[in-house]
Amino acid sequence: MEERDEGGVLVLKPFFKRIDAYTSASFKGEVADRIMNGARRIVLNLERVDFIDSTGLGALISLLKTIGELGDFMICNIRPPVTSLFKVTRMDRVFRIHASEEEALRAMSESARQSQIADRTSDG
Repeated sequence: MEERDEGGVLVLKPFFKRIDAYTSASFKGEVADRIMNGARRIVLNLERVDFIDSTGLGALISLLKTIGELGDFMICNIRPPVTSLFKVTRMDRVFRIHASEEEALRAMSESARQSQIADRTSDG
């Protein structure tokens, strides 16, 4: 999996075209390891992925639950077949999905700012 840091946001881009029964365990393990090692703001760029089955969708849901309230998890650059899956399963209402990596990074920055404002407001 390709990864890089963009101002405190971990951008992950799987090399494989499918997140399915054969790849989902290793995919989930790789991302979960990063979360367990302190990654709290993750953008998952799916521009190379053209197929996700129910096992892959389950892995994504598990990762969203793993990061939970501790951070942010956004998805970007989903291809049309994957977009259809997210819409049919209504997971487009569960995940924060952005058209581009740049848009996701902007949204992540805005989310961090809002979180900081809320923290300051609750402290005082």
